[in-house]
Amino acid sequence: MYKNDKVIRRYSESFKLKILDELTTGKLNKNQLGKLYGINPTTINEWIRKYERKDLMNTRIKVETKDEITRIKELQKEIEQLKKLLLKKDLDAMVEESYLEVAAEKLGYKSVTELKKKLNTKP
Repeated sequence: MYKNDKVIRRYSESFKLKILDELTTGKLNKNQLGKLYGINPTTINEWIRKYERKDLMNTRIKVETKDEITRIKELQKEIEQLKKLLLKKDLDAMVEESYLEVAAEKLGYKSVTELKKKLNTKP
């Protein structure tokens, strides 16, 4: 036998559908069916996709306590408040910069930087 010799298995359509039917009954899961018939569970997942049997795909159920749900809602509110505060801070900074631009222009400075330098120097 050669080093790269692999056994390639081909499954008939009826066999694939039989496996999916057995999975539908719920008596055996993918891993159990895989062991019983010598099939990799990922192969069964490919058949589920091929035959568009999304009802057989793994579903995740998230179980949360009331405390966790309350905490999540509180955190979501806090995030929204922080977003609003950050937006307000950005707007305030833009307004301040605009005021400085107008002031620099009215006072005859070439730029806001020049005005800031003048304001920061104390006689």
